[in-house]
Amino acid sequence: MNKILLADDHDLVRDTIAFFLTSNAGFRVEQAGSLDEALKINAERGPFNLILLDYTMPGMGALSGLTRMCALSGCPVAILSGTAPPDIARRALRAGAAGFLPKTLDPQALVTAIRKMLIGETFLPENFLAEAPTAANAASLTPREQEVLRRVAEGKLNKEIARDLEIQEVTVKLHVKTLSRKLRARNRTHAAMLGRDMGLV
Repeated sequence: MNKILLADDHDLVRDTIAFFLTSNAGFRVEQAGSLDEALKINAERGPFNLILLDYTMPGMGALSGLTRMCALSGCPVAILSGTAPPDIARRALRAGAAGFLPKTLDPQALVTAIRKMLIGETFLPENFLAEAPTAANAASLTPREQEVLRRVAEGKLNKEIARDLEIQEVTVKLHVKTLSRKLRARNRTHAAMLGRDMGLV
């Protein structure tokens, strides 16, 4: 069984990806919430077959975290990100990354990408920029949509958000639909991932 270390400081994002990789792809997944924790887990529980590092989590220092992990892990290391531009992706590959995985990838495409990297191939989706959210998308969110997004990222249900904000549940549903469209998110979990990476939550 392939053993993967997934490092991301957003619990909802990390748990969602880990659950899918474990239950649907049969991988064994260890989790970390920062680069330092990932380095510690790698030292204590390695070796791993693949390590996935979130580009914006604590300790990464842009791509210096990638370089540190590559030097210590002895396995392919890839970058996971919701908002990093193509230049960062290219720099990551030049710095030794086995791949660059946008969080806009659907779950099955993520599994396919991981399988490619496990056999030594490099992964960089050609069309990820066209699908990626931009700062303009984020700026177009209304204050109310940002409030809803923050609560979605906390894992709250629509009825709980409605109670918090003292609005109707149907209004919350509308806000979730609108903010997801603006962020080009496939669902509320994906919206939370993107919102977190763009500094909105």
